[in-house]
Amino acid sequence: MKRVDDFRLRLGNKEYVPIMIGGMGVDISTSELALEAARLGGIGHISDAMVEDVSDRKFDTSYVKDKTKTYKFNINNMDKAVVQFDLARLADATRRHVGATMEAKRGDGLIFVNCMEKLTMNSPRETLRTRLTAALDAGIDGITMSAGLHLGSFALIADHPRFRDAKLGIIVSSVRALQIFLRKVAKLDRLPDFIIVEGPLAGGHLGFGMDWAEYDLHTIMDEIHAYMRAEKLEIPLIAAGGVFTGTDAAGFLEKGAAGVQVATRFTITHECGLPDKVKQEYVRATEDDIIVNGISPTGYPMRMLKSTPAIGAGIRPGCESYGYLLDATGNCSYINSYNREVLANPDSKTVVVMDKTCLCTHMRNFNCWTCGHYTYRLKDTTHKLADGNYQMLSAEHVFQDYQFSVDNQIALPVRQEIALA
Repeated sequence: MKRVDDFRLRLGNKEYVPIMIGGMGVDISTSELALEAARLGGIGHISDAMVEDVSDRKFDTSYVKDKTKTYKFNINNMDKAVVQFDLARLADATRRHVGATMEAKRGDGLIFVNCMEKLTMNSPRETLRTRLTAALDAGIDGITMSAGLHLGSFALIADHPRFRDAKLGIIVSSVRALQIFLRKVAKLDRLPDFIIVEGPLAGGHLGFGMDWAEYDLHTIMDEIHAYMRAEKLEIPLIAAGGVFTGTDAAGFLEKGAAGVQVATRFTITHECGLPDKVKQEYVRATEDDIIVNGISPTGYPMRMLKSTPAIGAGIRPGCESYGYLLDATGNCSYINSYNREVLANPDSKTVVVMDKTCLCTHMRNFNCWTCGHYTYRLKDTTHKLADGNYQMLSAEHVFQDYQFSVDNQIALPVRQEIALA
């Protein structure tokens, strides 16, 4: 039986270990996690989700504080249309985050940034252009365009000097989505360098409806492979969503995938940005603890732990500080739900909002515990310690287990209590 290390992902004229670590935001896929993937010869992602807050934490900037101060007058206003991002500050925050990561890169791998179209930021076109351009300016190896069809995204950066140099890719969940995207970019004479095909078992936002369980990644990959052959397109396909073992990964590679994107198993690594107490929630989870709901203001279903604090939390919308999901008119479905509950409960100091959540504030505070379908299997990848907690892993250990394992085996780490004895 072949293993992942028997294959290589070819992008341009170079080859890489065919393992991508997905771009989990907000700074869950940290620079440190991406740097390990690159050091080991694969591809790591950082995310530009809420990049101003990430910059404040990493570089002691004050973007969020300054934005809050600017729009303080509007905090108690139900209408958030006035709240805007300063594009120069947004670009600066992106360049800081991306630039510092690229300066620290070692090894033969690559680092990409995951850029979500659904971060509309009350000016979808201009804020997206700014994020993409600033990442290219800062020397990012590539950009993965996610959470949306990105029909106009290539055009936004077509005049950038690195438009044909950087690796540009798209995430799709169906042949139809890919066809629409390729038709749209045809006039630019610039095909994507890679296509990530994300199935219904992925973590966080899903490219499916609430009927997600009726779909299967292997079937979708087969359909897209067939389409690519018919159109004589040779673009690397990356399988993503539910790839839990090296054997799972090798199965896709043997069927023609150029690589796999993985994330769930890295949530309990030291390099992951989740707080330690949240990592323990992930590894303790059972299969019944994992749900798909519609509380995201983006309109996409979202997979998470059912104990996530974001569910039912009726906090005041934090758009003056964040506002990443405000649409072009300054609206967000959580604001509508929150205002509805406030009006219905005028005498209550707190309200409960069940149908939507304030994704910005909860993601910023690591209170929205999105996860992959196989999160309940994490306990099989590590040791339970004497104190009842589970041992965290290194990103190198998980990466190399994907790379070299066979027969659905998962290599456990050296038990921490023994190592310290």
